[in-house]
Amino acid sequence: MKFQCSQTTLIEALNNVTRAVPQKSTISVLEGIKFVLDKNNLELTGYDLEMGIQTRISVDSQDFGEFVISARLFTDIIRKMDSDTIRVEIDDKLKVTVSGDNAEYNISAVSAEEYPSLPDCDTGDSFSFSQSVLKNMINQTIYAVAVDDKKPVLTGELFDIENGSFNLVAIDGYRLAIRHENINSENKYYFVVKAKALNEVSKLLKDDDKSEVLLHVSKKHIVFEINGYMVISRLLEGDYHNYKASVPANGTTEIIIKTKELISSLERCSLLINEKMKAPIKCVFDEGMVKITCSTPLGKFSDEIPADISGKRVEIGFNCRYLSEAVRAAESDKIKMYSNGGLAPMKIVPLEGDAYTFLVLPVRLKSE
Repeated sequence: MKFQCSQTTLIEALNNVTRAVPQKSTISVLEGIKFVLDKNNLELTGYDLEMGIQTRISVDSQDFGEFVISARLFTDIIRKMDSDTIRVEIDDKLKVTVSGDNAEYNISAVSAEEYPSLPDCDTGDSFSFSQSVLKNMINQTIYAVAVDDKKPVLTGELFDIENGSFNLVAIDGYRLAIRHENINSENKYYFVVKAKALNEVSKLLKDDDKSEVLLHVSKKHIVFEINGYMVISRLLEGDYHNYKASVPANGTTEIIIKTKELISSLERCSLLINEKMKAPIKCVFDEGMVKITCSTPLGKFSDEIPADISGKRVEIGFNCRYLSEAVRAAESDKIKMYSNGGLAPMKIVPLEGDAYTFLVLPVRLKSE
């Protein structure tokens, strides 16, 4: 069998599908991409048994067949080809010839018989959502997903949908991120999607208000249909944290501050902090100023930022990166922060509305 196609089209498909291909696997066939040729359609699949990415591209062919080729090798070959048109031919012994202009490679494929099938999610519920909004929701919460697997369910994000309200939630024990939107669905959904899959979904989503993503949800899997791609992921099992009970109702101190100024100050402070030189930052909210200080073996830092502050004086410690990531995720000119004292979580919300709620737990400061 043989086919030819555009190099640009093929390399785009390969770049996206290979994100679901494991670099090393005990099942060697999974280190390849599965190709299914059906005349003018070529289907590409990458799958690591937890997440799969599949797409179809148009090719020039009259043949049928399926085979698996090393994802890394084939992608590198196509990327290096200096030709607008790529020609691929596979013989009965699975010997592959890849050519373009004067360049030619001869490599081997393997049988697709042992390549596992993607899970069937046709029996699940389906709903659609704005691509740009979902992309923003993922990007504003993914930072708070747990990176270790002490509690595996927290390595994903919770989709909590009920009565037309959609909360996307991430929590790692040190911070909590909630992104809220209204959705045109009265059905109830409550499931957790791995952060790895959501990262890949975000890359495929467009910043286009008119484009939609279709989601199919079954008991154990979710499928995202995005711009000709299908991303399928196993859902995480386990009891998710009761996040609503963790969110305080405002606080005894309210701070309104310019986001860029706070981010810039935290960036300056972070220059004295690294993995070997860890230390909390101290924030004092009082009399219209936010005072930020830090001391590590590398040196000392102090800064002041004007802010609108009402309520009690607050002295509180934070992990600099945790606070900085939450403030960055706000994506607004100003943020509103609520505190109930130096030992309570800091709540970050927009000036108006409830699009997001971020919590950052404090770090106990050593007495000076």
